[in-house]
Amino acid sequence: MAERAGIQKRWFLCILLLVVLSLILYVTNQYKFPQSFPNHKAQNFDVTVLTRAKHPDIEPGIMFVETSDTLIPSELTMCAIESATLVNSRKQVYYFIKEFTGNISALEQTKFKGLHLLSSIHNITLLPLDLDELFYGTPLFDWYKKIDPENEKYWIHVLSDACRIALLWKYGGIYLDTDIISLKPLDFINFICEQSYNYANGAALGFSRNHPFIKESMFEYVEKYIGGKWGQQGPDLITRMLKKWCETQEINDFVNKTCKGVTFYPKDWFYPIPYSSWRSYFENDKWEENDSIEDLFSKTRGVHIWNFLSNGNTRYIKDTQSYMEYFFKNYCPRTYETLQQ
Repeated sequence: MAERAGIQKRWFLCILLLVVLSLILYVTNQYKFPQSFPNHKAQNFDVTVLTRAKHPDIEPGIMFVETSDTLIPSELTMCAIESATLVNSRKQVYYFIKEFTGNISALEQTKFKGLHLLSSIHNITLLPLDLDELFYGTPLFDWYKKIDPENEKYWIHVLSDACRIALLWKYGGIYLDTDIISLKPLDFINFICEQSYNYANGAALGFSRNHPFIKESMFEYVEKYIGGKWGQQGPDLITRMLKKWCETQEINDFVNKTCKGVTFYPKDWFYPIPYSSWRSYFENDKWEENDSIEDLFSKTRGVHIWNFLSNGNTRYIKDTQSYMEYFFKNYCPRTYETLQQ
């Protein structure tokens, strides 16, 4: 009897040991640093989210960011967000706002009618953009705590560049700039889009949570930071990282293909009109009533309006028959109704 009990005990210990080893292997594989890059192999950082501020457990969605000090989104921002909710009606859309406390009812209805309009849409969530919380546990945290915004030439833009990769790292999903009007639904896949020949842009990005491409992009952002150089932290960063990821200087070879799990979409997807021709979006008499311009943008998922150049032109587009009026009228009708005549 004692011998039988001893055998059972040994079997129990063996099973317990196997369970413990299995757990160790699982945890090791879960947090093993990806081997796609040669650098930072010994480095790791926290992937948790601070819970100091009220913050929902976010499911993958489409994310927008406001890094300025305003609580009054522009007409173009309104249209970008409304259009994303309209063509992606089964996806959640998140609008992170730096000056927002999280309490929409505290904002006076008339003065902040834009945020109230957006908050009334069924698949949008307005969220505070807590920068300490967002950057905590990433390579961007020390950079953010040390930098002086007063000395930065393009602070709002470089801050936005940092926020988009941090959001994709922590939550995954799709990031869109607030000057992209959505025309067609988007899928949750890892993607970057070509802006021009052999050059990428980060105005539209899709990545799964904790993706190694985004992790290395955060390291690269900090190590190669040049705040006074336009695009260094934005499209230049994404282009450099895609070249590293695909191990080539000719990323154009990967247009409309997948490289190590990341799809490189052609420029028609988000940049059908180059920045040098941004005025064509606002030219009058581009279409007639009951006409459709859909064929011209048949391959386009969203139009990037190049707000850095076109800022302020959106306000007076009613009755112009411009591309912009068509987009507003058909893809953000509620915002279109608020435009001045």
